[in-house]
Amino acid sequence: MSENYLKFLRTRRSIRIFKPEPISDELIMKILDIARFAPSAGNRQPWEFIVVKRKNLLNRLSRIHRSAKPIARAPLAIVVICDKRLSPISYHVDCANTAMYIMLAAHALGLGTVWIQSLRNIEEIQKILNIPSDKVPIAIIAVGWPAEKPEPRPRKPLNELVHENTYS
Repeated sequence: MSENYLKFLRTRRSIRIFKPEPISDELIMKILDIARFAPSAGNRQPWEFIVVKRKNLLNRLSRIHRSAKPIARAPLAIVVICDKRLSPISYHVDCANTAMYIMLAAHALGLGTVWIQSLRNIEEIQKILNIPSDKVPIAIIAVGWPAEKPEPRPRKPLNELVHENTYS
């Protein structure tokens, strides 16, 4: 059984091309329900989610930078926002954890996702989505039914990554 879980993790891909079919609210809520169980420092759970379905908003978000284009091709995006006041030291990591849970839950349900980096466009995203200034958009995740099946990208060998006891 554990090999199936490992295979599941190895088969998640960043999907940038989506089928036009909508995603039910039931599936979206199932994904977000799982995301609530991501670990956070002190169990502060500093995250909130904005589910963006309106085409005009998806298009605006897709123009925040060159790599954000997949948002316009997705039926929806989930914006992970983090409350800096709840977790002032680790909010970036806490909300990155929940973003990963979103992507893994979507993968388990047959959906595709791609992480869109949002940290260099915080104010622009806040303006587009009316996010208060004390809440930081950590990630935008484009979500949809995959219309592509990318091959795995190369990974660095373990001997370049693993150190024992101290950095060597």
